[in-house]
Amino acid sequence: MPSARPGGEETHGPFWSEPGTLLEHVPVAVFGLDDGDLVCYWGPGARDLFGYDATAVLSKPGAVLFADGPPGTPDPCSWLTERGRTQGYWRGRLPARHRDRTVFDCGFRAFSVTGSGGPSVVVVLASRSDELDRVKTNLAFLDALFETCPIGLVMLDQDLRYVHLNQALADMDGLPIEAHLGRRMDEIMIMSDGGEYQRMLRGVALGGAPVVGTLVGMRPRGHPDRDQVRSVSFFPLSQAVGSRPGVGGLMLDVTDREQAILEATASRRRLALLDGASTRIGTTLDVNVTAQELVDASMPDFCDGAVVEVVEWKDEAEDFDPARPLFTRRIASGTILPPPATELVSGVETVRYPPGSVIHDMLRTGRAISAVVNEELLARTVLIESRSRLFAESGLACVLVAPLIARGTVQGIAMFGRSTGRPAFTRDDVSLAGELASRAAICLDNARLYSRVQDIALTLQRALLPSALATSPYVDVAHRYVPGSRITEVGGDWYDVISLSDGRVALVVGDVMGHGVSAAAAMGRLRITAKALARHDSEPDDLLTELDACAQEAGIELATCLYIVYDPKSGGARIASAGHPPPLVLRPDGTVETIDDVLGIPLGVGGCPFRTIEIELPGNASLALYTDGLIETRGADLEVGLKTLRAELGGPPGPLEATADRILASLLPAQPADDAVLVLARVRRAR
Repeated sequence: MPSARPGGEETHGPFWSEPGTLLEHVPVAVFGLDDGDLVCYWGPGARDLFGYDATAVLSKPGAVLFADGPPGTPDPCSWLTERGRTQGYWRGRLPARHRDRTVFDCGFRAFSVTGSGGPSVVVVLASRSDELDRVKTNLAFLDALFETCPIGLVMLDQDLRYVHLNQALADMDGLPIEAHLGRRMDEIMIMSDGGEYQRMLRGVALGGAPVVGTLVGMRPRGHPDRDQVRSVSFFPLSQAVGSRPGVGGLMLDVTDREQAILEATASRRRLALLDGASTRIGTTLDVNVTAQELVDASMPDFCDGAVVEVVEWKDEAEDFDPARPLFTRRIASGTILPPPATELVSGVETVRYPPGSVIHDMLRTGRAISAVVNEELLARTVLIESRSRLFAESGLACVLVAPLIARGTVQGIAMFGRSTGRPAFTRDDVSLAGELASRAAICLDNARLYSRVQDIALTLQRALLPSALATSPYVDVAHRYVPGSRITEVGGDWYDVISLSDGRVALVVGDVMGHGVSAAAAMGRLRITAKALARHDSEPDDLLTELDACAQEAGIELATCLYIVYDPKSGGARIASAGHPPPLVLRPDGTVETIDDVLGIPLGVGGCPFRTIEIELPGNASLALYTDGLIETRGADLEVGLKTLRAELGGPPGPLEATADRILASLLPAQPADDAVLVLARVRRAR
């Protein structure tokens, strides 16, 4: 603080207070006494404490600042300066006198300062005793608070890193004080609140309102197997004088009192996991994708690694025999652990479990079970030594195995694993895994049944479609069949090329509305009937009439068909249509004609006769027959697709196969929504 010298000049004395120190809270008077005990330095703090201006006290006896001692005792001022000079440093309490003659108890610090070649000066620091006592009491209270308080106390910086904490909080966290310092709170706590706790702390650190008595569920990393409920209070430190910005806090473990909150937290965690699994598992009807969705949904909240395997039963009616090995096929896997865990979960496709394995234990009861990974478990579950070594080195400390049961049959198993850094599976975890597996099993079974139905339908469809078309020296044919997307892979589109008498050739394209086994069966029925009728030289309209009757008898409600008979001798083409998209004719001069004056009604409707028209085809003309899946796209008019088809058909001339590929590439997306058929036929005249 500034000091005054004789003569009134202001300068810095040997001591002055700085903002942000204890001197701002405890006024300190600084003055100096020379060899004659005269005041030679006088600071502003001395003026505030004793009431004298510098001009009134400089060069005056220092005794004026002290109250008279008891009779027979030394002068207090002389006694103080003598102690300062002889002892080098002295501290104690003496009665002091204010300018208004009031006496108060004062604490003094005195020590001698000698300048180079100059006289010595006793520098005196003085403060009211009651102020010193107050500060001492506060500091002692704070020391005792941090040492003995059963409530956790903490100081965090602006980045929420530990700056100071007491032993009570360290014990709550299960980690020593030194392990906290410099680390962020999220490195000490395992939270399941989506970051809400961190956001609350950061809001306080940025000067927000204090948080008082908020209940928080957490799991300290020092006690990873112990959920806690704490009552927390936080306040910003940035407004304290001279303190570093950050957050101060108090924490009280109220776990026993708030056990209901713990149970609710655990229930929310389980429900959140089940809810997430419900939305993530079964998004497709693909078995492998569904299995991988189960693996992905379980990590990292529930486990550190997971696999899904399907059991290789000889048939669904086979009974589980605990005395026989069990064979499975691994169809999905994943882990968040580093190698060799990644190799462990993904390094095999077929697994053989010997009798007595943990899998056999699970299948005996049909319920999920957990087990510790140890030598005994590995010896009875893992047959291959290299795989057993991988398991032991993977970091997995416990496993939980759950059966995938649907329609009373074990479809497969789901195995979950946790590392040593997480608590072992609890009874609630076993129950949760059972629920996860149960939900996944239904989705897997649906996907498996769908795949089976798809395989049957595809087999049927491929059997019913022509494996080889009839050939003719007068008609060259290029044909394409493109199935729709996975959901609509099996449809009712069909086509055929049939040799007739006198060198004639019949071309037929049809489309049964709908998808699946019924559509494929209906398509096969119509194709076989059409082929039989064609070989009896039926006229196109008569053939469609018979097909219509067949469709009505078979309950086929809606199907289209286009039937064309080409005669190479005359060059004529006789055409009849049952509601099918019109054929196109590419003439040798490059023009494309749409034969749209013969439409008719679809098969299965009945009540309207069909008619046959005849057109003449010049040599080297080409016919294009197709189904609506080729020209129909979602959100676009059929005419747009037909226009594109006409443009591609009339494009650069070339082989029919190349033209067919170009047309498909132009009109069909990567995953067409519907089946599509294209038949190109280039005709020649017989000489």
